[in-house]
Amino acid sequence: MCQDCGCSILDEPTKDEMENIHSNPQLNEKKTVDVIKQILHKNNQEASHNRQHLEKNGVIGINLMSSPGSGKTAMLERLIDVCSFKYAVIEGDLQTSKDTKRLQDKGIDAHQITTGTACHLDAFMVHKALHKIDTKQIDVCFVENVGNLVCPASYDVGTHLNIVLVSIPEGNDKIAKYPVMFRKADLVLFTKTDLLPYFDYDLQAEKQELKKLKPNVDMLELNIHDEKTLRALSDWIEFKLKMRS
Repeated sequence: MCQDCGCSILDEPTKDEMENIHSNPQLNEKKTVDVIKQILHKNNQEASHNRQHLEKNGVIGINLMSSPGSGKTAMLERLIDVCSFKYAVIEGDLQTSKDTKRLQDKGIDAHQITTGTACHLDAFMVHKALHKIDTKQIDVCFVENVGNLVCPASYDVGTHLNIVLVSIPEGNDKIAKYPVMFRKADLVLFTKTDLLPYFDYDLQAEKQELKKLKPNVDMLELNIHDEKTLRALSDWIEFKLKMRS
């Protein structure tokens, strides 16, 4: 449960779930649940507006979600070297603008959202950042969400596609433990695959776990030091761009 926004309450809790909720009685009250649903409804309306804003200039929005340290920023730093499309980045972090500076140093149009205590971006935050981007000059707008495998899955930020990254050092349990996040994915990137020889990580077992969870999901392996894997990601995005053109 996100104590700032209650964003994980998406449906009426089941009887079993209710029996296990005791830590904060206020969050179990019907009035609180109704307020949370209103917040989500308003967010979804703003998200729809964000998509319209992007579509007006033929831009695809891609939401990047993962736990901290999975390699989102590093991927965006390297992708520009191999892709033929132009992109901008909306960067979400609790504090600092270090990742934004890294992207700007590569010549990428990047804009920072510092959330403070909020554990995810929402459509209203993204809306403000979009107005700082010249969407006539880009093909793709990446939203690099706050590192978190829970709350970002609950908030539509107004993108068209979701890419979820899971890195080899995280271990063989993230897909099973955080199913909501991975059900949202259009593409799952298994990152830092160059570290496979050094970790007890069963990549094929994780792919099977993902297929059980979402049979039609796309999967790619990514090693940012291997241009071939970066090109595979670039090709996937190019294909999605062509489908929308």
